Amino acid sequence: MKQNPAKPIRVVLADDHPIVRAGIRAALEELRGVEVVGEASDGREAIALVKSLCPDVVFMDISMPNLNGLEATERIIKELPAVRVVILSRHENPDYYWRALKMGASGYLLKKAVIAELKAALQRVVGGEVYLSPEVIKSLRRYPLHDIARARSPVGELSERQRDILQLIAESYTTKAIALELKLSPKTVEYHRMHLMKRLNIFDIPALVRFAVKTGLVSQES
Repeated sequence: MKQNPAKPIRVVLADDHPIVRAGIRAALEELRGVEVVGEASDGREAIALVKSLCPDVVFMDISMPNLNGLEATERIIKELPAVRVVILSRHENPDYYWRALKMGASGYLLKKAVIAELKAALQRVVGGEVYLSPEVIKSLRRYPLHDIARARSPVGELSERQRDILQLIAESYTTKAIALELKLSPKTVEYHRMHLMKRLNIFDIPALVRFAVKTGLVSQES
C-alpha cells in the first residue's frame, strides 16, 4: 500500500488505558502528515471503528477486554486486508511476536518505543513492509531454524540465496540492509525477491513473512 504524500496517514489507536492512548496520540500528533482519526478501548470497538473509518494504520494493544488485540487483528486483516495493523504492546514475549505475524500484523512495536521509531514503523508499513522493534528481532534470533524437508515444502523450490533473502525479509530487513548483509547489490536482491515471489505466488511483503513463519523458515518457540 503506497501513501499519497498529499494525504495524511490516517491512524486508529486501540488500547484500554486512556492515559496510554493519550500519550501515544500526543507522540503521533508530533509527526508531520499523521492524523489520528479514532480511538478504541477494546478489540470489538477497534473492529467497528476500522470498518467505519477505513484508516491506513491501526496501532493495536494486545491485552484488552472483550476481544484481545491479536484476535481483533486477525478479523480486521480478513475483512479489510488493505489496513495495516501494528501491535503496540508492553509484552516482550516471542509467543506474542509469532502470533501477531501469523494473524496478519504488519509490525510489532514495544510501548517503550520513542517517537522516531513510531515514525519509522508508519513509513515502513504504509509502504507495504513489515516493521519489528530491534528488541523483537534480537529476541527472535535466539531460536534456531527448523529443519525443512525440501522435497515436501514450497521452500525447497527456492534457491539457497532466495531462502536467505526470504528469511531476512521475515526479520524486517530492508532491501538495502539485505544487500549489505549478503554482500549483494540492491538490484540483485530485488531480482531474487521478484523470482521467489513468482515461485511462491506471493506478491506482498506481509504475506511473505507469514509464509516464512508458517513453513518454519523462521522458527517459532515450541
